[in-house]
Amino acid sequence: MKRASRGYTMVELVTVMVIIGVLAAFAVPHITRTSDFAAAAYRNEVLSALHHAQKSALSHRHLVCATIASRNVTLTINTGLSGPGCDSSLTSLGGNTYASQDNAVVASGALVNAAQPTLFFQPNGEITNGAGNAIVAGSIGITGMPPIRIDGSTGHVE
Repeated sequence: MKRASRGYTMVELVTVMVIIGVLAAFAVPHITRTSDFAAAAYRNEVLSALHHAQKSALSHRHLVCATIASRNVTLTINTGLSGPGCDSSLTSLGGNTYASQDNAVVASGALVNAAQPTLFFQPNGEITNGAGNAIVAGSIGITGMPPIRIDGSTGHVE
């Protein structure tokens, strides 16, 4: 009668080690890459800022300005005290800044790189490039993410 063998053969051990090596070489760097998460987070921050600007303009019935830089978005509102421009800071609902947390993740596009990278959210729902000038239509690109589309005639931001 033959005794049952205990343990693994050398071929089985080498096969498992090769599989672990392949996973370590390809899967782990892909899983630990954080720039994709940072890009998605910054895209959501920009969208949140633009939606907040739009809703604030409609609810307060005042002009709201969104200045879009490559790594942050600044919101200001016209309080009606100093003329046609925006003169008072408008903070986010949580009190945080709308900014990218990763140096490699930036906003780009014609609306960001313009001479005046400010979107003016009018109280009537339109988005213009000045205090009532031309209606804006375009997109904002975020590194590695689908662009954010803006239709100024309807005020739609997506």
